Parts: sequence; structure tokens; C-alpha cells
Amino acid sequence: MTYRISHDSVPGGAPPALEGPLDLQLLRTFLAVYRSGSLTAAARLLRISQPTATTQIRSLERRMGHTLFERLPRGVAPTGEANELAARVAGPLDALETAAEASTAGTASSPPSPLRLAGPAELLGERVLPALAPSVDDEELRLRVRTGLADDLLEGLRAGRHDLVVSTVRPRGRMLLAEPLMDEEFVLVAAPSWAERIGVDRVRRQGCTALCGTPLVTYAEDLPIARRYWRHVFGVRLTHTAAITVPDLRAVMTSVIHGAGVTVLPRYLCQGALEDGRLVALLEPEDPPFNTVYLARRPGASDHPHLERVRAMLVRAARSW
Repeated sequence: MTYRISHDSVPGGAPPALEGPLDLQLLRTFLAVYRSGSLTAAARLLRISQPTATTQIRSLERRMGHTLFERLPRGVAPTGEANELAARVAGPLDALETAAEASTAGTASSPPSPLRLAGPAELLGERVLPALAPSVDDEELRLRVRTGLADDLLEGLRAGRHDLVVSTVRPRGRMLLAEPLMDEEFVLVAAPSWAERIGVDRVRRQGCTALCGTPLVTYAEDLPIARRYWRHVFGVRLTHTAAITVPDLRAVMTSVIHGAGVTVLPRYLCQGALEDGRLVALLEPEDPPFNTVYLARRPGASDHPHLERVRAMLVRAARSW
């Protein structure tokens, strides 16, 4: 339903005229709601109560004379007037926040709070944390790391539970900023014993037909990585049922190394096992499937002094990933 403000105090219900400059706090709250898509998330980001955020939005709508947000089953959606207001105030407010942070930098007596970083466990463990580990030694940078599925982590970023998210899916909408970090290539692999039974040459000649009857190991029942590989490389829909499902790609790889069957893995994760012979690539197509990994954050000035530093370190390190 539409989030409407009563104008009963205005004769004829006409919008009230603006009197004096708008309170900056009202605009800050508006921009937080606009970017997060939720009054609750905006309140958490601003460290105020949800009723306070609601009251401030109502006050701003009363001052502006029109509705700014429509209520949805989950969160709110901006109206056309909200889009216009955001376009006018976002830049100046962000610049003001940045200037305020710069003027107070180094004056706090206590160290900054830990940076809240989130992403898929395998990518964090294999690439992200090794790149950041040397910088933790300066006693200034502290990290609190969370793992999970991309959609859940991005929702947590919108709600203010994370500061920076490494995401295997591109965030939708305008409420988050995302930049490409790396491309992960997917590889069809098996242990040497299974590779010999199946026949690598046979896979090259017959495609997925050569894999009929071979156990498939995956991290989810809907086989997302394998389905993508089958569609992209073989041009067919995958109809296998997983023999083993385990929600951790490292455990998937370990199972396959020990002879559980075949799987599709990101190359960054299995490169070492391919090089030392614990795994064999059953196919090396000229056009392998890739997935872009993104680094996502909330728009505007960050309230964490090390976010930009960590972001820059990851972007720089990812050039060699």
C-alpha cells in the first residue's frame, strides 16, 4: 500500500509550503531509506530506532507535500518524487559526510570498530583473506568475517549488517554499489581413477553422454554450477541427480579427490589439485564457462575508516587471481 501522510492541517488538503531550510537529519534518513529500501535497515545504519526513522520520513513528506515511499511486503519503494529528491541531495550529502569524517579523523581515543566483511567461504579462504592478512598486523585494521550465500549476504549488506561483501551474483537495483573483482572459471574434474574409467578422449568425442552413470557431487540439490556447465559447454539441460550434496565446495573437492565421482569446481579452488595430479580436468573447452565475482558496498560515504583501504587492496590483489 502507499505510505501516505495526512495533510488534514492544511486547508483543502493542499500540500504545505516549505518554511525555511530542510533539516539535514531528515535528508540523511531519507537517503538511508532510499538506498537500503527499508525503514528498519535505514534505522540500523543510522543507529536510531525504527519509529524515529518513520517519524522523520513522515515529517519530510509533510514538509515536501507529497509521498516519498510506497510500502511493499518487504521494505519500501521510492516514488518519482523520491527519485528526484535523491538525485538532488545524494551528492551534497555524501560530500558533507566525507568532509565530516576527514575533519574528525584521528581524533577518536578508541580504535575503529572491526570491518565487517562477508562472502563465500571458499573464495574468502583461498583468495580474500590471504590478500588481507598482512595488513591486519598494523593493529588498526580488524576484521569480522561472515560466510553464506550471495543473496543472504547482499540482504545483510543492505540492512547494515556487513560493510563489504564479495558476491558471486551482481546486486540488483540501485541500493548497492558493485564493481567486478574477478572472473572464476569452472572446470569439470574427477579423480585419476574415474578419469581413466570414463576416458578423457571419450568425453571430448561424446560430450556429456560419456558421463552417463557417473556419480555427480555438488554443493546444492539444484546443481547450479553443474547445470551452468552442462548448458554452456554441452548445450543440453542437465538431468542428473546428485550422488552427494554437501554445502561446501572444499568438501565437494575432497570427496571427488577420494573417488566419489565427478564435479564442476572453480579453477581457483582446484588448481593445486590439478597441478599435483589429485584431480584431472575431463575437458578443457576453448570457451569455458565463467562467472564474475563482485565487490559490493553501500553507496555514499562509509562510516568505517578502513573500508576504502580494504576495497583498494582487494581490487589490486584480484588482478592476479
